[in-house]
Amino acid sequence: MLRSHLLLAASILSYAVLQIRGDIMQSGNPVLGRGFEANPGVSTHDAAERMTLKGTLHKTAILLMLCLITATYTWGTLAQGGEVQGLMIGGAIGGLIFALVTAFKPHLAPVTAPIYALLEGLFLGGFSAFMEALYPDIAMQTVMLTFGTAVVMFLGFATGMIQVTARFRAVVMGATGAIMLFYVAGFVLGFFGVELPLIHGTGLMGIGFSLVVVGVAALNLVLDFDYITRAAHSGAPKSREWYGAFALMVTLVWLYIEFLRLLAKLRESD
Repeated sequence: MLRSHLLLAASILSYAVLQIRGDIMQSGNPVLGRGFEANPGVSTHDAAERMTLKGTLHKTAILLMLCLITATYTWGTLAQGGEVQGLMIGGAIGGLIFALVTAFKPHLAPVTAPIYALLEGLFLGGFSAFMEALYPDIAMQTVMLTFGTAVVMFLGFATGMIQVTARFRAVVMGATGAIMLFYVAGFVLGFFGVELPLIHGTGLMGIGFSLVVVGVAALNLVLDFDYITRAAHSGAPKSREWYGAFALMVTLVWLYIEFLRLLAKLRESD
């Protein structure tokens, strides 16, 4: 029963992440949504005041470290037999609230993004510890797959092997929206005791669905890198690096959850 509740919570969190990504990406601006509007007030000569990809990646590392701190706490507490359900629920709900605030108020990102990372870690640490108890070594495998995928996507983008065209962007965003709608359907049907096999099933269809979702999540990383680069080139202020880091963090959280679910399905199917 607990496993079912946690998997449902992970599905809801995945849906929330997708909803946040929709808020981030919905602007028609050629850079990353509301947070990265062109800033003509920043001169090309004021290099120290401009947003950079390197600076954004540094801030992403800070957010990941903050997430790891709270994740380690809930992981350790659960591993020692402690009660972390309240922390996990509070972290998931609180993280969603601060993520939405950040998406709609990008100028607050230097404050809200770190809080989001800390709260998100509370849920991810407890969820990961629970899954680790069921499937030994799954957490480390998920971490390696998540960051390995991020590195590959970044190198593909940086070297030009992955070109972000208008069609590429439309396809990825369309697929992301379709997955979000599917999660919404699963969430609603869950109240009536109906479980969509593609979301939770461990058969070929369920595993195939998870592979598709993982692939779409990975491609969203490329969109993040592309939009952040555009923002930097447009003269966005340096404070927007926190918003770019937040956007990457949202995608990494989604990718981590989906990899964890995929590996769990593979273990169940053995």
